[in-house]
Amino acid sequence: MRYVVFGAGAIGAVVGGRLSQAGCDVTLIARGPHLEALRANGLRLESPAGTDTVRVAAVGHPHEIDWGANAVVLLAMKAQQTAIALIELATVAPPETPIVCLQNGIANEPTALRLFSNVYAVSVACPTSHLEPGVVQAWSAPVTGLLDIGCYPTGTDRLSEAVAADFRAATFSSYAVDAILRWKHRKLLTNLGNAIEAVCGPHERLGPLGDLLAAEGEAVLSAAGLEAATAQEDRDRRSNLIQPGEIDGQTRPGGSSWQSLRRGTGDIETDYLNGEIVLLGRVHGIPTPANALLQALARELAVNRQAPGAVPAAEILERLEEARQPARPRVRLVADVVTSL
Repeated sequence: MRYVVFGAGAIGAVVGGRLSQAGCDVTLIARGPHLEALRANGLRLESPAGTDTVRVAAVGHPHEIDWGANAVVLLAMKAQQTAIALIELATVAPPETPIVCLQNGIANEPTALRLFSNVYAVSVACPTSHLEPGVVQAWSAPVTGLLDIGCYPTGTDRLSEAVAADFRAATFSSYAVDAILRWKHRKLLTNLGNAIEAVCGPHERLGPLGDLLAAEGEAVLSAAGLEAATAQEDRDRRSNLIQPGEIDGQTRPGGSSWQSLRRGTGDIETDYLNGEIVLLGRVHGIPTPANALLQALARELAVNRQAPGAVPAAEILERLEEARQPARPRVRLVADVVTSL
């Protein structure tokens, strides 16, 4: 198989780089200064185990790819960029081209299925970073991450088994999973905390605000009839495989949404994470005030290109508490009463 990684950011470039190191045929699709750096210097892939320079083919658009037989697309851009990317892809790639969604959220796969007939979902647990052109960090070693794959919406086939085998050869733990959406739904619940990292800072992710987001998410998925793997199943699957370490004496500064604000990209994925819970809550009549507020705050910071961590978690909790208080009737003062007589 030939892998075309569309969206060579943190996840895409790390997965593509590791696949290339394992001997797979890989081409990255990137843009701007990142593409220029890849072409000039190769991909600098840093991890706790050391730093490698991976010489991997890189292009700027899908029309630069030879779409012959055996091409498999690893779709790895953020969810807010998926629809436009797929339209670009559909202008040149055959509709039967396998599309493997290495993405957070649950909106990417149905979007891909509108244009391509063979779509695969991947549950991604892979701590990575991309803050500098041509450079990515993979923070876990020796296992880089977990990449379980399945046909969308359900089942496995020969291709999913083959991709999982290539992932395993490239330092990932990966299995072909029949009910992959159970794991995608659990990952969505996990990713709700990304907005807290972005808006309040990574140190606020574990706390009462995170509990509120998760509780709303669980309630919404239940109302929508969307089964999720349990938290215990998720812990068992991760086991001790994810081992975050240090790179040049530093730990991972923040997750993917934090990185979007840090880079000042002008957009952010939380509309497809917290926003997915808000959408499903509105459809099924479940209130989601905490997710709605974090979604709005994250988008505001992104559009205004503000730095992450601008709003204290305590302030958000206070706003949510005030919104829960019933409206108090206006108390008429004695002077008002006298005047009205």
